[in-house]
Amino acid sequence: MKKIIIIDGGPRKTFNTASMLQKIAEGASSVSNQIEVKAIRLYDLQYRGCLSCMACKLKGKASHICKFKDALTPILEEIAQADGLVMGSPIYFSEVTAQLRALLERLIFPWLSYEDFSLTPPKKMPVLLTYTMNANPEQAKVICQMMGIMENCLERAYGDVEHVDAYNTYQVKNYDRYELAAFPEPMKRQYREEHWEQDLQKAFEAGKRMAEKILK
Repeated sequence: MKKIIIIDGGPRKTFNTASMLQKIAEGASSVSNQIEVKAIRLYDLQYRGCLSCMACKLKGKASHICKFKDALTPILEEIAQADGLVMGSPIYFSEVTAQLRALLERLIFPWLSYEDFSLTPPKKMPVLLTYTMNANPEQAKVICQMMGIMENCLERAYGDVEHVDAYNTYQVKNYDRYELAAFPEPMKRQYREEHWEQDLQKAFEAGKRMAEKILK
């Protein structure tokens, strides 16, 4: 049995990021019953980012998995043994959520050698990232450039990193209740009607591709 871990770094259980991740899960599950898909919501957990304890760098005891013990520990251990990794987040201030950033610190830093700066994850696997954002596609290009360091580490370590993102997404369901005049609801609605179902279908297809890679 193969296993895909889906990490939901968003706070809302049923909104944009959750919907994209659900479609990815459905796409992966549609390929074979020999693939287990497990979803984890980071906002349900209590944990910290990297504490700079350097325990993962101790001579003779170096580890490719963070040694600090908290609610994130079993998640990091599951990722280490998984066959595919999916991570999703809304974009806040041109970055992923603090919860996903903290996981990435704890995930990636143990891989990084301070002997030769190589990056060695416990196991190679395909990675799929999905970001949902208020930005339009042109603005997203600038955002992705600003987010380069973590993604560069993932690409160096895993090699196979794919994106399936959703742009200009709804921030709320009822715009009349909020001070959001810079983002007129008719404009947002038109974009959503033209693109949202396509975005969800792209997420489904991306999930299928990941599952097919794993089974090869």
